[in-house]
Amino acid sequence: MDLSFLRPLYEVAGPVVSVHLDTTREDQDADKRIELVWNALRKELEAKGVDAETLNVLGASVGGSPEIVGPQGESLYAAGGRLLAVYTLAAPPAANRAVVGPVADVLETVLDRDRQLPHVIVALDRQGGDIDGYAVGAFDAARSRSYNGSTLHITRVKAGGPSKASYHRRTENVWDSNTAGVAEEIARAVASVDAAVVFIGGDDKATAVLRDQPALSALDVTVVDVSGGRGGEDALASLRKSVDEALAEASARAHDAAFERFTAAVGTGAGISSIPAVTEALAEGRVQTLLLSADRSGDPLKWSSSENPMQVTSSAEGLDTTAGDGFSMPAGALLLRAATLSDADFTEIPADHNITDGCAASLRY
Repeated sequence: MDLSFLRPLYEVAGPVVSVHLDTTREDQDADKRIELVWNALRKELEAKGVDAETLNVLGASVGGSPEIVGPQGESLYAAGGRLLAVYTLAAPPAANRAVVGPVADVLETVLDRDRQLPHVIVALDRQGGDIDGYAVGAFDAARSRSYNGSTLHITRVKAGGPSKASYHRRTENVWDSNTAGVAEEIARAVASVDAAVVFIGGDDKATAVLRDQPALSALDVTVVDVSGGRGGEDALASLRKSVDEALAEASARAHDAAFERFTAAVGTGAGISSIPAVTEALAEGRVQTLLLSADRSGDPLKWSSSENPMQVTSSAEGLDTTAGDGFSMPAGALLLRAATLSDADFTEIPADHNITDGCAASLRY
């Protein structure tokens, strides 16, 4: 996954406040629950000395996307009274938390984005169909908010903001006479977002006819049948749920494949593991892809600086800096900053694979 979207978070002088919370909306009490969570996090940040202006800009944006029904989360970043970025996450973070430090703590945002795949959704009935191509990540300029999970747009009900999809076509008479044309539209949608998978939901007979079309079978993507389809809010909610589940499975397969490539790289000397080995390679600009496990609860504190963000060391004495601006943070936050600023990619280490320090890298050279 490309990490360049994080660069603006590293272009400000700290301290940076990072907030991650569950903004799921599945009941009438969601607004109150989110308010209580934010109030508790705000008190924590106040106790850590965060200024009122920064807390106020965060409070004005907390709340997720009320028009989206179902599971979601939120990551917010602010510094010096200015909101830096807001991300609506496809799934709630593992825990509600707020962090203040010299560097943004972006792990939840990165993991959520990394678990997404560009995809196409085809919703069919015997009268017609809808074809939507979703790229990963969409920015809503009107809300100053990014949406990590493309399936979040399936259940959006308010107008405005970003388009529902990067590619959208509505077709009629699919089952009867236009199935070949629909297959060609799907192929165009796949190309428009560089989709990795196509999800088809709706009428079984219409789906069977569509699957027989040469334009669909010729695509170099996985085609998956899902429940839900056209037919109102219930059908859309069912479609989103089934696509979320299928995306999680497809994402797991993609991460397993990425880990297999890393394992092969280890065999040729182009793959390394452990925090010390990876920090050394990052400092030398040799990391092509950073791999981290999601569980960073055992992360050691490491040292870095604003003057030399590529350097991550075990002690302040190890820093090569003349400005004396060294600081310590959990290793994961500093590794992600160094990877972003050196144009390295990222992929999550699957939970069932054990790697020293939950940290690895494939190398450019």
